[in-house]
Amino acid sequence: MIYGYARVSTAGQERTGNSLDEQRQELEKAGCQEIVAEQYTGTTMDRPKFKELIDKLQDGDTLVVTKLDRFARSAGDGSKLAKALLKRGVSLNILNMGQVNNTTTGRLMLNILLAFAEFERDMIVERTQAGKAIARTKEGFKEGRPRIKKERTDNAVKLINEGHSYREVVEMTGLSKSTIIRAIRAYRANKEAE
Repeated sequence: MIYGYARVSTAGQERTGNSLDEQRQELEKAGCQEIVAEQYTGTTMDRPKFKELIDKLQDGDTLVVTKLDRFARSAGDGSKLAKALLKRGVSLNILNMGQVNNTTTGRLMLNILLAFAEFERDMIVERTQAGKAIARTKEGFKEGRPRIKKERTDNAVKLINEGHSYREVVEMTGLSKSTIIRAIRAYRANKEAE
């Protein structure tokens, strides 16, 4: 059986040419019979759907991913997992690099590329931290999301309670649906506590 695995770390990746839909299309073109997809950070190997898929793979199966960083971002974890899969008779196909063979050269190439993937991730973290450090030196900088005034969320709760739909309230208040849902939950929790 040929299994495909697609992953995005953040909703932002959906807009940067790495969406789940695009990955699914590539995996379908590669002949995947079953595709597992999830939104989960690649910095951890503790991804529920990925773990489930790995446990399911048997001798003769093939695991296909579009890019190496969809499989693993840590050289150590990726190498360990690839060796375990190859030892079980599972083929590994990374579309932007090719089939990983259970040979000395195949494992060497995989380890080199995994090391580069880990390096790239570490560089992104480093640049992000440097950017935050620069931003902190600027006047008026505030860490995290900007606070939403209570009057705005109270108004959204009032509109929902009056029977408006979430979509209408989003348009009327300019708040996101998730913010409105959190405000409704807080409102209901306060009502129950009274």
